[in-house]
Amino acid sequence: MITALAGGVGASKFLDGLCRIIPPEELTIIVNTGDDIHMFGLYIAPDLDIVTYTLAGIVNPTMGWGIDGDTFNCIDSLVAYTGGERWFNLGDRDLATHIYRTQLLNEGRTLSEVADLIRRSHGVAARILPMTDAHTPTTIVSDEGDLHFQEYLVRRRAQPKVMGLRFENIGSAKPAPGVAEAIRQAEAIIVCPSNPLISIGPILAVPGMRDLLKQTSARVGAISPIVGGASLKGPSDRMLADLGMEVSARQVAELYSDFIDIFILDLQDAELTFEIEKIVSEVVCTDTVMSDGEKRTALARATLAALM
Repeated sequence: MITALAGGVGASKFLDGLCRIIPPEELTIIVNTGDDIHMFGLYIAPDLDIVTYTLAGIVNPTMGWGIDGDTFNCIDSLVAYTGGERWFNLGDRDLATHIYRTQLLNEGRTLSEVADLIRRSHGVAARILPMTDAHTPTTIVSDEGDLHFQEYLVRRRAQPKVMGLRFENIGSAKPAPGVAEAIRQAEAIIVCPSNPLISIGPILAVPGMRDLLKQTSARVGAISPIVGGASLKGPSDRMLADLGMEVSARQVAELYSDFIDIFILDLQDAELTFEIEKIVSEVVCTDTVMSDGEKRTALARATLAALM
């Protein structure tokens, strides 16, 4: 059994490759929900949906989020009604997911129950769990004031300077049902190539999560999302720099150093191997840039080979 910690686009590509080489039903994915947001009266869970749509084979391949071939008639009409700014795209089929999720949550179902129903309805065999059933949105403390992460990333295109991060309500959150068992019973645990601050960071901030990862008998490996001093996707590099951290794979290894056994970095960063070996006991260099399906599979295969 394999357990993965995941954000959105980068993680979903890796997980797609992983599901090509192992039976998907042997995989449990613990997904960041710090990106979750209420819009138009609906509960939207971007990373849960990106992972689900990708493994279902329906994700928009160009954007890495949303549903391939979706239309946007509903959001166009909503914006026309409100006269507001259209800054968060919601496709029509995608909206059906949010309506269904919100309805079930309003009926008293938990987020983990709803996530399971949605992934099953899409025929996804891998188990998909939110990190917690609590609503713990990520707040970006910026030079423009406090912003929900989606406002920072999508509306403001990651332009404000990041002064700090706050995971709302995280102190009272608990790992979602099944999360602790997935970590304890895993043969290997993989931290996907996701933003270490706002994709993996919220997962690790759930009380008890880091202890579970430290105490598991499984080998834990992490894949760097920073290659050649830059992020492959998203604002990881900009956020690290804003917070006074080094923009490097070495910095990512440092953030995870208390619980990982293996760190996987790209061949472009091979010169960092010696430095990272002072932080993590084992370092593997391979091609981590997943530009196509074959490279996704190759990275998954190399990661499993290192861990098993």
